Amino acid sequence: MDLFQKEEKDQSKKDRARPLPERMRPQTLDEFVGQEHLLGKGKVLRQAIESDQLVSMILWGPPGVGKTTLARIIARETESDFFAISAVTSGVAEIRKIIERAKENRKMNRRTILFIDEIHRFNKAQQDALLHSVEDGTILLIGATTENPSFEVISALLSRCRVYRMEPLSEQELNTILDRALERDEFLCQHKVSITEEARNILLKLSAGDARNVLMALELAAQLASPNEKGERVIDRPLIEEALQRRTLLYDKKGDYHYDTISAFIKSVRGSDPDAAIYWLARMLESGEDPKFIARRLIILASEDIGNADPHALMVATSGFTAVDYIGMPEARIVLAQVTTYLASAPKSNASYLAINDAMEDVRNEVPGAIPLHLRNAPTKLMKDFGYAAGYKYPHDYGGFVGQEYFPPEAKKRVYYKPTENGVEKRIRERLLSLWPSRKRS
Repeated sequence: MDLFQKEEKDQSKKDRARPLPERMRPQTLDEFVGQEHLLGKGKVLRQAIESDQLVSMILWGPPGVGKTTLARIIARETESDFFAISAVTSGVAEIRKIIERAKENRKMNRRTILFIDEIHRFNKAQQDALLHSVEDGTILLIGATTENPSFEVISALLSRCRVYRMEPLSEQELNTILDRALERDEFLCQHKVSITEEARNILLKLSAGDARNVLMALELAAQLASPNEKGERVIDRPLIEEALQRRTLLYDKKGDYHYDTISAFIKSVRGSDPDAAIYWLARMLESGEDPKFIARRLIILASEDIGNADPHALMVATSGFTAVDYIGMPEARIVLAQVTTYLASAPKSNASYLAINDAMEDVRNEVPGAIPLHLRNAPTKLMKDFGYAAGYKYPHDYGGFVGQEYFPPEAKKRVYYKPTENGVEKRIRERLLSLWPSRKRS
């Protein structure tokens, strides 16, 4: 074997070591499958690429629809210097290095494209670091996100970018990608891999418009398949089901699994089981859930399910969200674990939650009573002349409490807030019973 043959063989081994989705990644616009509303002949993004009239952009869409691939094709088609980073693992220091390189490129009239995967994971400070270089054209930013950029990308950066919505791939488009892999991939062709119609249909239906899911499951099923007497590896239904089962946890952020998992997590925290809560937290984080989504739900839970049984719970939860927003993953997992275990271990009360629901129900169904004059604001002499604030007793003049009427005369004067016997709320309950003995809080 000569040196050339050895190098060729080594390169072939390296190619086979790459996952099938990487080996099948399209290299040109004509090879790209899907997103016809953006990349079809005469469509807006295709025209911008072909005419080299690009602006910074956000590619918004579900996993496996080609966001990274499209960014690489744009860089290749426009002969740009291309840098790809992940918002999960990169920070401001790396961005600054790329910007310095981009400044040097600009002196040579060479464009620099910075691709940021999962840009929604960047906190405000990290996004702010991009603003000037995007605005003055030092870099052309391509951000990829699975989350609505209106909520996850700061408005200053969003205003400097064009947002392109990418759609899940149709079964027909996934079928094209599947056929292309079976016909062109060296490993699949070498091992004579084929797939039955039944297995194909299941694979396409369960892949949820995600090309990466299709190709990863196909490759794993091909590895699991045993050659028949003709040396062929035929992927049937049991094999594809086994491959799909072994894949990473299915976690469609817009599907039932997403809502079922966050439900299990919240119910575990509400049920005061920190161990189960941490388990579901790990499931969500490992599957790629947005940590800020989890942190927001914990803030809601702190008021809805803990409330005044432990008033510190809300402070812990809101501080946790701020910390998660500042630092991002992977360190955010530590903050979320602390907040989760605190809230799960705290005494529980939904008294505040029930109180506001009952009060709002009454407000909707009753004619609103007039605000009593003694409770009205009286900033002018005219208002005082009309009796505004007349008769109001300032509680601090009476040792901090004075019994007076705060309801409108027409209101039912119901007891809305019924503190529990749990945690701090037990003391709150005792105090309210002593202040308003006629109001039974049970």
